This record gives sequence, structure tokens and C-alpha cells, in this order.
Amino acid sequence: MITLGEGNTPLLRAPRLSERFGVELWLKWEAANPTGSFKDRGMAVAVTHAVEEGAHTLVCASTGNTAASCAAYAARAGLRAVIVVAAGAAAGPKLLQVRAVGGEVVEVEGTFSDAFSHAEELGLQEGHVLVNSTNPDRIEGQKTAALEIVEQLGGAPDVLTLPYGGGGNTKAYARGFGERGTLPRLHPVQAAERATTVASAIRIVEPVHRAELEQAVADSGGAVHTVDDDAMVEARRLLGREEGLFCEPASAAGIAALPESAGAGERVVCVITGHGLKDPA
Repeated sequence: MITLGEGNTPLLRAPRLSERFGVELWLKWEAANPTGSFKDRGMAVAVTHAVEEGAHTLVCASTGNTAASCAAYAARAGLRAVIVVAAGAAAGPKLLQVRAVGGEVVEVEGTFSDAFSHAEELGLQEGHVLVNSTNPDRIEGQKTAALEIVEQLGGAPDVLTLPYGGGGNTKAYARGFGERGTLPRLHPVQAAERATTVASAIRIVEPVHRAELEQAVADSGGAVHTVDDDAMVEARRLLGREEGLFCEPASAAGIAALPESAGAGERVVCVITGHGLKDPA
């Protein structure tokens, strides 16, 4: 098993925000993972299987968090990591994480979709494995967060809110809760301006898992919400000043949409996906 000690992250009661929004709010603090985001859960499984298959190179396209995770786990396994990003689209600290552990950054012109297409081509080469969330091992690893929530709460919450970039994390949570027999209402939250949002982690114009996400949301009785950058920045400020957690802008998306996603007194888990030091600008 290729591991850096991922998972088993805290589920923190949020008393002041609970009072503010009139709900029982819990925060799944995924910034406690080794590279500072939820991506490490799936990467541990994907890289372990890549090693089993005899791979020598990992490839991914990324807005930053997948990049940092891929490079770190590649280093841990003694593999090469090639990270494809859209020029100027990934936060600097995340690329610093990549380079600090020996990852190779390839910039392409265009959007995340262009970067993903290039990464897919590289992933077809012999000895290369694509470790984006289209790799099923990634989803299997990420679903463990849902299993942890059920254990930590003693059951599933009424509502789960989380950022919506490519949709893979919503798909993973739906799978995990489904395996425990209780699916909360899923409320993924996207940026109003996907191409230019300040929330770089969800700056994805064409979500790869859109169809599967929409099906999971419909099955749960939830809804997709859209918030603007000002709402995310304000939610990030509230989370810091009222609960002491510093997250990157995308991670505050679920907080920003609480008034529309949860009713009075409901038990809500908001997934805080990444640390604020990943995108401080």
C-alpha cells in the first residue's frame, strides 16, 4: 500500500455557524490530509494499483490539488509524475507542492478540458497511468470520506454540501453513502463563472462527471446550487472568524449555499476540501 497517512480526518461541530444558519452543522475537515486536500484519499488507491500494474509514470490534468497529490504519492512510490495544467490557471502554492516533490509540470494553452485531453493522450503510453478521477480507483478511495462520516456521526446526515468542480467527489460520496444504505440529500455547489472564478480548485468549465453527478443528486432529492465569488469569499471569512478554519475559496462553496440547501434543524455535513494555504491569493 502506497500511503502518506491519508484519511481519518476530523468531523468538527460548528456551533457558531449552526446558530447562524439554524442547522446542526458539521465540517468534514479534509485539509488534514497529507497534501492538504481530499484528493489524497483516491490518490493512495490509484497509485497503489498503478504500482501493482508495473507503471513507471503517473499522469494527471489538474487545477492544482490533484497535481500536488499525484506528485507526492508518485515520489512516495518512486515513480515519475507528469502534471498537465492550463497555463495560468493553477494556484502557485499548489504548483510549488508539485515541484518540491519532483513532479514535472507541463503547461498547455486553453482550459482545463484542453489539459485533460493532453493528459489522456499521455496516459495511453506504455507504463503510464492516468490518475484523474476518471480512474475508478480514485473514486474508490474518495468514497471512504462518506464511510468515515457515517461512523463519526453514527449515521448519515440529512444533507451533504460540497464544492462542484469536475463532479468526481460528489460521485464518490454518493457511492460511499449508498454502500451504507442511506443517501443524504446531496447539494454540490458550483461557481457562477466557472471559467474565471477566484475559486481556482473548481475552475472547470466542462465537468467530466456531470451526468453521473446529476443522477446522484436526483436520486438523493438534492439540488445543484450556483454561487458567485463574493458569496464564497464571504463564506470563507465566516468559516475562519467563527470556527477557526482557514480554507481555500472553493472549499467555502458549501457554506455559501447553506441557506438554500438545508432546512431548520437539519443535520448538515459540509465538506471543507482544501487548506487555505493552497490558494492564499
